[in-house]
Amino acid sequence: MGLPAERTALALLVVPGAVALLGARLRRHPVAPAIELTSAGAAVLAVVLASDRGPVLALVLALSGVIAAGTAVRTERRRVAGYAATALFVLATWVRLASSDVSAPEAYTLPVTLPALAVGLLRRRRDPEASSWTAYGPGLAATLLPSLLAAWGDPDWPRPLLLGLAALALTLAGARLRLQAPLVLGGAVLALDALHELAPYVAQMVGLLPRWLPPALAGSLLLAVGATYEQRLRDARRLRGTLGRMR
Repeated sequence: MGLPAERTALALLVVPGAVALLGARLRRHPVAPAIELTSAGAAVLAVVLASDRGPVLALVLALSGVIAAGTAVRTERRRVAGYAATALFVLATWVRLASSDVSAPEAYTLPVTLPALAVGLLRRRRDPEASSWTAYGPGLAATLLPSLLAAWGDPDWPRPLLLGLAALALTLAGARLRLQAPLVLGGAVLALDALHELAPYVAQMVGLLPRWLPPALAGSLLLAVGATYEQRLRDARRLRGTLGRMR
């Protein structure tokens, strides 16, 4: 009789765990890339097998984050494995909150976000060239994204309003301090929050307009964009260059 899927998922994590422990010895072996690729595939399969049960999935993601963090000790894997570990830990937190039917995720995420931002601030003071994504990205994402999901399902107005104000403050701070992570995350959350709140009113207003007017406005907009295509392209390149110069 075979093992249940969740136990199989946990058992599969032995493979990437063993590879992470032996990574320093295997790195000069000619088959090391194939072994690491196989271990990554085993971790992905473990996530797939655990996807039906939220608590088990959260555990698998957290253990995968531990393995990735252990791999990040190696200099040649530090950047990729470090980002992967951060993403896995954040995902594990979100999955656990969702599976527990938490209606106020901020009570759980803010105690993680505030210390994470403090650590990021200390790192930026020691290394001004450190990326804001590394320093502040995980801490901000840990609270902003669950709050955004909660706001989209909240029929009341206080949470969307407070989230929008916080996202606006982050966007302005990112623009002023020339930091990508607060600017991009804050701007994206602000846009999505505003879109969700304004969508019913926009739909109601569109329903009151003559049927021919929305297509006509859309066509006029396309004509205007086409007529100023070169200018829009230069603006996009300028914006990309500005973001690229930020930390």
